[in-house]
Amino acid sequence: MIDETRARALLGAARARGWHVATAESCTGGLVAAALTDIPGSSDVFDRGYLTYSNAAKSEMIGVPGDLIAEHGAVSEPVARAMAEGARRASGADLAIAITGVAGPGASAAKPEGLVWFATATARGTVAERRDFGPLGRGNVRARAVETALELGLQAVVGAP
Repeated sequence: MIDETRARALLGAARARGWHVATAESCTGGLVAAALTDIPGSSDVFDRGYLTYSNAAKSEMIGVPGDLIAEHGAVSEPVARAMAEGARRASGADLAIAITGVAGPGASAAKPEGLVWFATATARGTVAERRDFGPLGRGNVRARAVETALELGLQAVVGAP
């Protein structure tokens, strides 16, 4: 279960600024959106979530270029950035949070289990961050990714002018 402290903090900070939030999720399968919408009253802040688990969904729903995915792979900094930017553009949200990673199993040497890329997009720009959680098991990697995404989203809101 996800600790709702981070979700409440992100919603409160976004609410204080009058911001709307969107998500674009791959390996977390909508768990960030669920963590936010589990909080009563979140509808004034949380706008929408894009569940872009497949490469086709990333391209069709939020405009991630197929050649970018082909060149770098879905689990990469460029794709995480494109996901966040695409979700922000498609939704009109003030903040978009994107997550793409390898929850496991099925990892490779280049992209091991527990590798997750995050990106946040605001009017100030896009910030991407890599986390290597290690082979914690699918559920644990996903839970850590949700917590990290909420924290990075909060940092994006609090750090904005």
